[in-house]
Amino acid sequence: MLLEGRELSKSFGAVRVLHDISFEVRAGEILGVLGPNGAGKTTLFNLISGDLSIDKGQLAFDGHVLTRQPPYRRCQMGIGRTYQIPRPYTGMSTFENLLVAASFGGGRSETASYAWCSKILRDCELREKANRSAGSLTLLDRKRLELARALASDPKLLLLDEIAGGLTDEESKALVALIRRIRDRGVTIIWIEHVLHAVLAAADRMMVLNFGEKIAEGEPPAVINDPEVRRVYMGIEV
Repeated sequence: MLLEGRELSKSFGAVRVLHDISFEVRAGEILGVLGPNGAGKTTLFNLISGDLSIDKGQLAFDGHVLTRQPPYRRCQMGIGRTYQIPRPYTGMSTFENLLVAASFGGGRSETASYAWCSKILRDCELREKANRSAGSLTLLDRKRLELARALASDPKLLLLDEIAGGLTDEESKALVALIRRIRDRGVTIIWIEHVLHAVLAAADRMMVLNFGEKIAEGEPPAVINDPEVRRVYMGIEV
């Protein structure tokens, strides 16, 4: 098991955001995470990446307890992530954005980073835009860059946070194909997504959150047809 969460809880003052969430992620799989706005999905990612501290519970990654590890250390251990709103260094080129991630997140030397980042640019279909300012990229290319930066740190586990949001159907299909290729290279993925057809096209398993609690987990067809999931997430009374 690559990642294990046991009874994770997080509150902000009197507001309980996550309550006793337990889950496991197997190496080499894509776990899709669904839930309405405010369900606690991004908070869960923030606990895994170390952007937020855990109030209660324990996280273990690749056999190591994460609870007290800072974000930069988790990145170096092999946890990469993207954000809902891309966060490139807009004044730097696309290639320079990747060099930062490879050097500081992946711990590669400057010489080794050049060859590695060139490969990531090609994989993410950004090679022709390597010298373009990151601030000038289209939304699709910014999302590709967000993904490329996470990959440049050479993660074992990749956290994707609504990366298909705002894309057209054709752009979503291209993104799904890229995500499948990343998984086929051996990278484990947890994917939060509201674009249902995109995550269903790639996920091996699904987990659904609602008001900070896990209400379903399993293979995608079974989860999507679960009466509680249909009521909470799709607004369908069964």
